[in-house]
Amino acid sequence: MGVGEVEWKAMANRLMIALDYPDVTGARALIDKLEGIPCYMKVGMQLFYAAGPEFIQELKSRGYSVFVDVKMHDIPNTVKGGAQSLTNLGADMFNVHAAGGSAMMAAAREGAASAVSANAALKMPLIIAVTQLTSTSQEVMNNEIGIAGEVADTVVRYAKLASDAGLDGVVASPQESAAIAEACGPVFCTVTPGIRPAGASLDDQSRVMTPGKAIRQGSHYLVVGRPITASPDPRQAALNIIEEMTLA
Repeated sequence: MGVGEVEWKAMANRLMIALDYPDVTGARALIDKLEGIPCYMKVGMQLFYAAGPEFIQELKSRGYSVFVDVKMHDIPNTVKGGAQSLTNLGADMFNVHAAGGSAMMAAAREGAASAVSANAALKMPLIIAVTQLTSTSQEVMNNEIGIAGEVADTVVRYAKLASDAGLDGVVASPQESAAIAEACGPVFCTVTPGIRPAGASLDDQSRVMTPGKAIRQGSHYLVVGRPITASPDPRQAALNIIEEMTLA
């Protein structure tokens, strides 16, 4: 296997495809079209609630890394139990809301560690915290959520809180990746939705960036949904994005 192929596969694994479907039928149809592309699969609330834990196991059996995007936000003990369950499923990554506080985030790590210590076949998942949703504009954050200041400042503050709580990274806009790396170090992961190839529709996202620029800004994982899932040729759309990431 040549170096180029190794690099391509490594970059493909940094692309997370959002399986935002109401049931497994659409998700399986997309996965069949992407056969052989070693990308991450992201299962959000809609599909997880519809398909259940069995679909995570199905994805794992097909060789995919899986990000379970259910954004836990509850009292620490409840989040600890949820983290334990997701780790038992074999999730490679899951997330919590940083707004839940440091004790809640630390509890998520405790729950995952507990599952791993009880089953040597499991591996510790990456646990990341949601800072501000990419649909959140400055006006919404200030006037509706009630957080003063700039979005970027809030994101970095939450990232520091997550890092101090022992988490592996955060979900943030690619626009904040460089500031997060400066505040938390280059190993601290940034998972960035709001990725839109040049010319693509913004849909309901407010803070977006192209794949190549996001990689150059330091994003570790890029979450892409509709530019791939709504494309008339999802496979080619995914390959185009991976190529742009590789050339960044």
